[in-house]
Amino acid sequence: MKAMIIEKYGKNVPLVMAERPLPNIGEHDVLVEIHAASLNPIDYKIKEGKMKFLLNYKFPLILGNDFSGVVVKVGDRVNTFKPGDEVYGRPRKNRIGTLAEFIAVHEEDIGLKPHNLTFEEAASIPLIGLTTYQAFVDLLNLRKGQKILIHAGSGGVGTFAIQLAKLMGAYVATTASEKGYELVKSLGADLIINYKTENFEDMLTGYDAVFDTLGGEALEKSFRILKPGGQIVSISGIPNARFGKEAQLGWMKTAILSLASRKIKALEEKSQTKYHFLFMKPSGEQLKVLKEFMEGCLIKPIVDKVYPLKEAGQAFNYLESGRAKGKVVIRIK
Repeated sequence: MKAMIIEKYGKNVPLVMAERPLPNIGEHDVLVEIHAASLNPIDYKIKEGKMKFLLNYKFPLILGNDFSGVVVKVGDRVNTFKPGDEVYGRPRKNRIGTLAEFIAVHEEDIGLKPHNLTFEEAASIPLIGLTTYQAFVDLLNLRKGQKILIHAGSGGVGTFAIQLAKLMGAYVATTASEKGYELVKSLGADLIINYKTENFEDMLTGYDAVFDTLGGEALEKSFRILKPGGQIVSISGIPNARFGKEAQLGWMKTAILSLASRKIKALEEKSQTKYHFLFMKPSGEQLKVLKEFMEGCLIKPIVDKVYPLKEAGQAFNYLESGRAKGKVVIRIK
């Protein structure tokens, strides 16, 4: 099969088209012919070696973290899917590799594709959809009437997060540039802050939650807008000791995370709030919920550009430029 691989970590390391063997499937796996995959910030972070502390991969490495396609073969003990099923999903972190013609994935990590979406649209959903759902439902317990700030509302995660937060009845503030204003407004954002000319930390107060997709200064300033008891979920900030324990990283890595996140811990205590670092988990069950949202037209996929597999390197550059409004997708079949 054809696949886009890297031979080592590095910002300027090229993605190379290569022939790789078809993946073997275990008794609970399905083999999927991939029709489309989408790119996410974690992809270029993996490529650049920024995730080595948490993720350990061998080379050559096929990149890519979510997909849609058609089941072509199932393992001996699979009873939830059959050849011909159209599916979408996010493989486990040790089984990534969706920038390829085929992938072997555990049956628990995929769901039937929403029937009203194209393969490209469906491929844009799993990682951002699961990430947002787990942030809002599992961690924040976001409720009707609560106020949430969603950073980078016109990005891949942000466009989904605004829609889900509104579906859950929350009041949504978001940051965007003038180029992203109409998009986030159309998705239901109640308050739009131009991050180029306005400071969100001076405009907002008494918020229940923040969904941080940026890390750095934006994360640190976010503590100022929360009311006591408020919560932040970050997918770009520093993992803390709580995450290390929950992820069972071992005492040494957990201790390192505790030291590295001391500033966040101090901000957490000063503001009487709670900080969560989220590393999304695959879930076929939650993909079923997302499927219902899509088929009910309650949430719509936002796709910016679609590239062929051979131009995956250009797609990476476009995503990393920060100009994408919605998702960047790779068409494979």
